[in-house]
Amino acid sequence: MAGDDSGKFKTNSEPIDANSEYYLHPSDYPKQLQVNESLTDNNFNDWSQEMTNFLFAKNKIGFVDGTLPKPNKSNDKYMVWMRYDAMIKGWLTTAIDKEIRSNVKYANTALEIWNDLHKRFGKESAPRRYELKQSITQTRQEGTSISAYYTKLRGIWDEIDSVLPTPRCECDGCKCNIGKKITELKEKERL
Repeated sequence: MAGDDSGKFKTNSEPIDANSEYYLHPSDYPKQLQVNESLTDNNFNDWSQEMTNFLFAKNKIGFVDGTLPKPNKSNDKYMVWMRYDAMIKGWLTTAIDKEIRSNVKYANTALEIWNDLHKRFGKESAPRRYELKQSITQTRQEGTSISAYYTKLRGIWDEIDSVLPTPRCECDGCKCNIGKKITELKEKERL
């Protein structure tokens, strides 16, 4: 492959745009670990956010959000799509704990893996929220700096908000002040 100034790379058949969903950098390979921590049964929200950011940066989010559907076998892009989907399946399974990985290894597409993980771990969860609130009560500064302690608390608060989001006011211009009241209640609870 030879590159030129336009961001396109030549293959045997046609140029591939580096901004295309069908472009992979030469350093990409299926067993790359793309997130800081493997997915376990209690870190789905953080893992999902990191993996979403990674896939978005690689311009591959369409493979897991359904916006780049699998073409028919007769389509010229079918084999290309299958190749890239296999790469993304490799990225996902590499970033999943071994016990969870065994449950998704027979999925046919990256989208199936993604949807399965969201069904299992991504639901709004009152028990998880309760567990997180318990961890707040057990969190201590224990000699760390104020900023480190606050950062730890803030991380737990953010996860609580993502597990069971607070309702938001939908009225135009927010004349009812519900949003303000909810924010005040959240701040009081955090205090």
